[in-house]
Amino acid sequence: MLTHQREAAIVERLHAVGSVTVEELARLLAVSGTTVRRDLERLERAGLLRRVHGGATVPRSAEGNATGNLDDDTREKEAIAAATAALIADGEVVLLDIGITTLRLARHLRGRPVTVITNSLAVLDTLRDDDTVSLVLLGGMVGSKPRTLVGPLTEESLARVRADVAVISSTGVKPDGAVVTDLTQEASIKSRMSRAADRAILVATATKFPGSGSYRIASITDFDIVVTSTAADPATLDVATQSGKQVIVVDDGMMTT
Repeated sequence: MLTHQREAAIVERLHAVGSVTVEELARLLAVSGTTVRRDLERLERAGLLRRVHGGATVPRSAEGNATGNLDDDTREKEAIAAATAALIADGEVVLLDIGITTLRLARHLRGRPVTVITNSLAVLDTLRDDDTVSLVLLGGMVGSKPRTLVGPLTEESLARVRADVAVISSTGVKPDGAVVTDLTQEASIKSRMSRAADRAILVATATKFPGSGSYRIASITDFDIVVTSTAADPATLDVATQSGKQVIVVDDGMMTT
């Protein structure tokens, strides 16, 4: 794999879950830890990530709640997260999937009297010191992506859960409405999460139409609400609206339905 291909793969992985480790990347890319560290150094200089001990995380510009100086992709995720937070009522139980947008949603839920159930260690870190949020971490083994919990224990835990709302992310929404992911271990977890709640919300930036991924999570018509942005493919969104589902489109924080 060439340098630019490795760097693209690293950035894609990082934006899927919020953080990556050198060990996980070396295994994924079949290169040495030294090679990965050099790649991370170049990507940090380019402002595409922030190195931390043992790996990397999203840049600081993508971590804050303010939207004034954020790039378009980050601003889009922030607007979707804010709109989704407005759909969650105080007192509700929320199943929260992995991903950058869901992580930003977790930040919007800080200080609110809700119960958050998640398999994301990044969400755990975001909410663990919040005395108002009731936080439940699903059991399981650490997945192929860092900072996620997957496997039979996670699925068994989900079988015992009934939530008011599940918020699910993906890596792609195909023209026929198939919602997919490139995360092999997490695909079944996402599907089970969406079925373990009274209503399910799909959060997807415009780049996820059609995006990528070969592991099917569900159909867009299986979600009660889709929250996306103005550049999302209208024909794909019509698949949801024609089935009576609610589609919410955000544009720099403005929301239409």
